[in-house]
Amino acid sequence: MTYETKRLIEIRQGVLNKNDQLAAALRHRFHAAGVTVVNLLSSPGAGKTSLLEATMRMMLAECRVAALVGDLATDNDARRLARSGGLVRQIQTGDMCHLEADIVARHLADWDLNQIDLLFIENVGNLVCPAGYDLGEAVRVVLLSTTEGEDKPLKYPATFATADAVILTKMDLAEPVGFDRVSAEANIRAVNPLAPIIATSARSEAGLQEWLNWQRDQMRTRLSNSKTLST
Repeated sequence: MTYETKRLIEIRQGVLNKNDQLAAALRHRFHAAGVTVVNLLSSPGAGKTSLLEATMRMMLAECRVAALVGDLATDNDARRLARSGGLVRQIQTGDMCHLEADIVARHLADWDLNQIDLLFIENVGNLVCPAGYDLGEAVRVVLLSTTEGEDKPLKYPATFATADAVILTKMDLAEPVGFDRVSAEANIRAVNPLAPIIATSARSEAGLQEWLNWQRDQMRTRLSNSKTLST
């Protein structure tokens, strides 16, 4: 191993260790405030914002929902999500291909977490870098669209292996693009045998109730755990 390679490894380990410490502090804050935090990961164009817009619009009828939206540039997605009526803030990362715990903490600094029940973090569109950075989330959800191909879980195993749930998106396009759902689910299971797989279409709203029910289950679990720990 060369000196340069060793030094790069040491720097990366230092960055990740610092991020893990900050993420642990964030997780403590979220837990204390009773907030369920969902980290959404996908490749660009997989439909994160469309799914999130529909989710926020429907969940706002029963709880207080907010979102942090990560993109290299523009506030396009934040403006779209704001139409739901929820609390939304854009994070512009510049040349960073992922969000980190300190970035999330800075953009939450003036938010009262006690006024939020469910917080979504829409990560930067990327199936590589975001997988290595804990953001203090309660659950991590990875999206796979029908337009991407069935082999993405095998190409990016770390991202899919760390998912608590995998959402198949754009199912209304499955037939036109020749999407093989059986193959896709088999590839997901090859790297993550346990995560639920939920097929959805934000356009037709197919599968959204199953997705929302999963969110409700996560919130109930966090609430139950909080009560147990406080007694």
